[in-house]
Amino acid sequence: MNATSTARSGSGPNGREVVVTGIGLALPGVGTYGDLLGPLPGEGGFDPATGLVGRELRHKDRASRLALRAAEFALHDAGLTDADAMFTGAADSTAVLVSTNWGNADSVCEAVDTIATAGVTGLSPLGLPQTSSNVIAGWVAIRYRLRGPNLTVSNGVTSGLDAVAWARNLITAGRAEAAVVVGVEPGNHVVTKILGEQSTDAAVAVVLEPADAAASRGARPSATIAGYARSRNLAEALASTGATEGGPVGLWLTDGTESAGAGAGRLLAAMRRIDLESQLGPLSGALGVLQCATAAAHLASGAAGNVLATVGGPRHDATAALLLTPPPPALRPSMQERGQHP
Repeated sequence: MNATSTARSGSGPNGREVVVTGIGLALPGVGTYGDLLGPLPGEGGFDPATGLVGRELRHKDRASRLALRAAEFALHDAGLTDADAMFTGAADSTAVLVSTNWGNADSVCEAVDTIATAGVTGLSPLGLPQTSSNVIAGWVAIRYRLRGPNLTVSNGVTSGLDAVAWARNLITAGRAEAAVVVGVEPGNHVVTKILGEQSTDAAVAVVLEPADAAASRGARPSATIAGYARSRNLAEALASTGATEGGPVGLWLTDGTESAGAGAGRLLAAMRRIDLESQLGPLSGALGVLQCATAAAHLASGAAGNVLATVGGPRHDATAALLLTPPPPALRPSMQERGQHP
């Protein structure tokens, strides 16, 4: 997507609206996605010490293990796994999209260090696959035998929202019947050294499906992806999503770096704001997907207004904005039915 790409409508050429049907979190201190609306509990939730172990998680980098857990919870939440945690949807046409900027940097650095000290013969055949830029998406697809489009977005601050938009585009273009979108960043010494501050273990996954397909299988969507734009500044992005001329926006999910124009400023002034990074620490590629999960929590709670998620600003090369609206009334869930993970 270039710096002026937009997607205004919730439906594509085939007339299908795309909705969020499942959410999964592997995020310390956050038990359910309703917690994201704040204040955050700060304790409980996902425990990496116990949650990232197990036979099927062996020989995988930390980001891949976090992503697999988040995907597991999201697919369960969407009702797309059976009692044995096997995928029950259309595997041939389900896409996997991962947003990460630092995901396997530790594996790459480790491989480079090994080559420098022991040569290529010192590399482990079990560790070398972890240096692939698409390894996280690959592991999610392998685990659930998903054979649809498979890709990783490493697009800086806008990466998470870009990944959600790409997933929606794949569905509306008929390239996929569903998509698992994962935003993940590991908390390790390599990322901490790059950022100059303690990094955050964070993984979140959302399942996207066409609204008609979700209805046919009795799923309960929590949000509709209504508009998206990636542009030079926030005012342009908001106009392109339809946020400035559509229904009222009740919640603005921001990364704290925005600088709106005069018209956009009036629109945003009346909104409730949540800055997830101010509470959870650096989220990088996981942020946009986590914003999508937070938007779904707001809409599923029955709160008034649409939700706007934005990232980027003057200090970055672009700004991305995603507008989410309530799902069709007949499909709306109850918060008591959603957000609990096995």
